Amino acid sequence: MTLFAAQSLCLLQEEVEVAELSDIHDLVVHNDEVNTFDHVIDTLIEICEHSPEQAEQCTLLIHHKGKCTVKIGAYETLAEMRGAICQRGINAEIQ
Repeated sequence: MTLFAAQSLCLLQEEVEVAELSDIHDLVVHNDEVNTFDHVIDTLIEICEHSPEQAEQCTLLIHHKGKCTVKIGAYETLAEMRGAICQRGINAEIQ
């Protein structure tokens, strides 16, 4: 393999990796004054498949910082989760 071919192959691999990463999004839950800690924790456990500890930590971050990324993944997967979270009255968005 020539040096040029090897460099081209590396650049192509980097472009593929960047393209794959561009499909990665954040599911962000926002704080509100309506939902209880228990409701948010239960929702994160059921919909996002968080452990109880992870759900509690995310809920504390949501409460104190105003928002928290609760899941990272493909847009299609997160869109389903966002819909289910919003149906429970919790504000969420995909970034």
